[in-house]
Amino acid sequence: MNKQLLILRHAKSDWGLNVRDFDRPLKKRGKQAAQRMGLWLQQQDLVPDYIISSPAERAKTTAEKLTEAMDISVNLVHHDSRLYAAELDDLIAVLSDCPQQAKRILLVAHNPGLEELIEFLHKDSLQIPEDGKLLPTATLAVLAMPDDWYSLPKNCAEVLSITRPADLP
Repeated sequence: MNKQLLILRHAKSDWGLNVRDFDRPLKKRGKQAAQRMGLWLQQQDLVPDYIISSPAERAKTTAEKLTEAMDISVNLVHHDSRLYAAELDDLIAVLSDCPQQAKRILLVAHNPGLEELIEFLHKDSLQIPEDGKLLPTATLAVLAMPDDWYSLPKNCAEVLSITRPADLP
């Protein structure tokens, strides 16, 4: 397994505004968490070569803050409407459409779909944290993946780590 999938749930959004769900922006705390996670990705040498994001405002901004912190072009971010409110089948379809030559893909999207994807791909059962959330906002899962993005059967990957912004130094 030479490929990696980085799964990032969008950062904390602002529920205090009267906007439709798709247009909900990040809170200041969310922007900071996304920047911290991007800086951490760079420090850990986990910079992706392909980024795919939900077009929802909170996911788009999360991806932008990450690229800014990693000092890479925001043009690396590809928006896919299938990622908004995506279910497991949608997420698998999006991944299977990613460029075969991509070695490390970052997927920025939403729950509950992302947690379902991790549970589907991971070989073993996952230990759910005490708060009951596998992937709270701005949390990153790193998975070792098979060499073919087109074929992602159940239990084909291994979760290497799950990192929350609060756990970062």
